[in-house]
Amino acid sequence: MLAVRCVSQSVTDPLSGLSIEEVSAPEPGEGWVRVRLRSCALNHHDLWSLKGVGLNASLLPMTLGCDGAGLLDDGSEVVIHSVIGNPTAGDGDETLDPKRTLLSELHQGTLAEQVIVPSRNVVAKPAGMTWEDAACMPSAWLTAYRMLTTRSGLDGLGTVLVQGAGGGVATAAIQLASALGHTVFCTSRDEEKRVRSLALGADLAVQTGERLPEKVDLVIETVGDATWDHSLRSLRPGGRVVVSGATSGPNPPADLNRVFFLQLSVVGSTMGTRDELIELLEFVVAKGIRPVIDDVRPIEQARDSFERVQSGQGFGKLVLSVDGLNESSQV
Repeated sequence: MLAVRCVSQSVTDPLSGLSIEEVSAPEPGEGWVRVRLRSCALNHHDLWSLKGVGLNASLLPMTLGCDGAGLLDDGSEVVIHSVIGNPTAGDGDETLDPKRTLLSELHQGTLAEQVIVPSRNVVAKPAGMTWEDAACMPSAWLTAYRMLTTRSGLDGLGTVLVQGAGGGVATAAIQLASALGHTVFCTSRDEEKRVRSLALGADLAVQTGERLPEKVDLVIETVGDATWDHSLRSLRPGGRVVVSGATSGPNPPADLNRVFFLQLSVVGSTMGTRDELIELLEFVVAKGIRPVIDDVRPIEQARDSFERVQSGQGFGKLVLSVDGLNESSQV
C-alpha cells in the first residue's frame, strides 16, 4: 500500500525526510481494527514530526498523519479518533492519560491507504458528510471544539479572539465560535485571510497585534511567540487564554505581572476525547457547518501539500484523497 512517511528528520529542511512509498499493509491484532482510508488530512503536527519534535528518531520510518476517514472491513463508514489513551487513567478523559499518544507518534499514522487503530478509536461517520469533510474533524476541528467548550471557562455567550486566522484550528474556531453564538474577533497579517475570515462568521478581523475595540473573554491561541503579548493585552480582567499550539515559537515572554494583576487564566488544551469528537460531528451536522478546505489532491502528490503547509500560505485544511487506491492495492 502507499504511505506518506517520515524517514529522517531535519529542523532546517524537514521535507528532506518525507517519503511517499509502498509499504506492507498492516494487520490488526486483538482489539484493533483496520480502516481503509478514503480521505486523510495534514496538520502542523506532521511538519513538527519531520523536524524531530514529538517523534522519536528511533521509531522511524513512521507513517505520518492524525486525520482520516474510511471504511472498516465490514463496510462501516467511520471517522478516526487519533488520541490513543486509556480514559480510566485520565479521570474519564483519555487526553489526560499520562501515557496517551497520537497516531504517528508511536503507532503508524493515517496518511496511507490503510491504518490500524484500537476499536474504540473509530466513530460513525455522519450520513451525508463527505469523506473530505470527515477527514478534517479529528485534529484541528476537535482541538478547536474542545478549546471553545470544555476548556474555555465560558458560561454562556462571550467574546472570543482567534489568533492567526488561516490555520486549520483557527478557521475551525472561527466557524465553531460563531455557530455557538459568540462574538468573534480574529487576527491575521494577511488582508485576504482577514476578508475570508469575515465570510466564515468573524464579526471583526484585524491586523495581527492591532488593538481591539473591546477586551475579550477568551483567546484561542495557536501561534505562540508572535501573538502572545497581544493575546494577554486583549483579555478582560479574569479572562482566559486557551493554548493548543505555538507555530511561531513556544517560549514567548510570560508577562506575569499582567497575568496575576488582572487574574488571567492560561489554560492548555490538547486534541479532545472520543465523546467530544462524537459531539463535534453531531454539532457540525446540526448547524450545517462545513470545514474550509484549502486544497484536495491525490495522496501521491502529498509533497505538494506539505510544501503548502510549510509556506503558511494555505487557508483551512489540506486534504489528501485515497479513494480508488484501496481496491487495487495488494501490497
